[in-house]
Amino acid sequence: MATPTIVMMPGDGIGQTVLPEAQRVLDKVGFSANYVHGDIGWEFWCKEGNALPQRTIDLLTEHEVGLFGAITSKPKEEAAAELDPSLADQGYVYYSPIVGLRQHFNLQLCVRPCRTFAGNPLNFIRRGVDGIEEPPVDVVIFRQNTEGLYAGVEWTNPPDEVRTALETHVKMGAYRNTPSEDLAISCRIFTRAACRYITEAAFAYAEKHGYQSVTICEKPNVIRETSGMMNAAAREAKERHPGIDLWLTNIDAQMMWLTKNPEDYGVIVAGNMFGDIISDGFAGLTGGLGFACSANVGETCAVFEPTHGSAPKYADYETSIVNPIAMILSAAMMLDHLGETSMAGAIRTAISAVLKDGRTKTYDMMKMTGRADVVTRGAASTSRMTDAILERL
Repeated sequence: MATPTIVMMPGDGIGQTVLPEAQRVLDKVGFSANYVHGDIGWEFWCKEGNALPQRTIDLLTEHEVGLFGAITSKPKEEAAAELDPSLADQGYVYYSPIVGLRQHFNLQLCVRPCRTFAGNPLNFIRRGVDGIEEPPVDVVIFRQNTEGLYAGVEWTNPPDEVRTALETHVKMGAYRNTPSEDLAISCRIFTRAACRYITEAAFAYAEKHGYQSVTICEKPNVIRETSGMMNAAAREAKERHPGIDLWLTNIDAQMMWLTKNPEDYGVIVAGNMFGDIISDGFAGLTGGLGFACSANVGETCAVFEPTHGSAPKYADYETSIVNPIAMILSAAMMLDHLGETSMAGAIRTAISAVLKDGRTKTYDMMKMTGRADVVTRGAASTSRMTDAILERL
């Protein structure tokens, strides 16, 4: 097998801290690869008016696999204010580069495992009949990654032709007297092809990995057309996978149930916005964002990332305190994608051993406020947590 080339995109803030930690683990486990740097993030928006330069797209087109750290995103007006003055008033508009990557490469599957590790003090617990219980959580979220509300089809002050088209729908009558400049509209777009693709992928994953159920988490009683299309695609997929149960839930009820009986769920499928919500909900039961890894997968390219943000307030600490495990687990997902499943398993086993041992905990695991002095109060630094994982490897 040819040596792969991995496009390393640290991005902003703590992304520049945790990505090198993941590479340390990849080196230790014996993964042989070439690494090339990819420019992405806020710095390039400010300097170039583009947070996702074409040169980075070209690298991913060539090499097809990327590891991504984190980005800083800001609202429209704040982004415009930080643009280099020489680029002002030239029509530059900030778009999230990770959303841009997903759409450019059609990375329509976002896979987010949410699994508890024994010994993690941040695991979900509940009061049971016989006292406190800690049910194991092993859920994998399949989030549709390129459509829905994140498709970017939206307007403030919609053009006349858009408004005229929308007003053919009877429900727009409620806004007939609202001036266009006082209207903001975002479209939720689903396609049947994408719904079929993600539901089939979810059922196939459940079958391969021994999960008993696939849950479609949408809101078809209110968002009838788009959620209804997803449910219809799931019923088709169920016919091809009769050994896997199909459950249909509403996002609001699901957010309540996940804190009552999270161990009941296996693979969960949702559109872009609801998938973002439900994956963060389950991540909160399995340790929080310090443990939340993900894969963005398309037919020709895949990008792996932790789901936490850039946390710029932590980026300038003299000793980094952030938890690198989400980034390291994302690297393990990359190894699975590349067929290096034994290496990926070794990394997860090492992480599990560190957490079960309990002597090495980052500030979030110790439930401290993320201040610069947490290391002096017993919390492991970013590099110390990685060192503990390397020792287990």
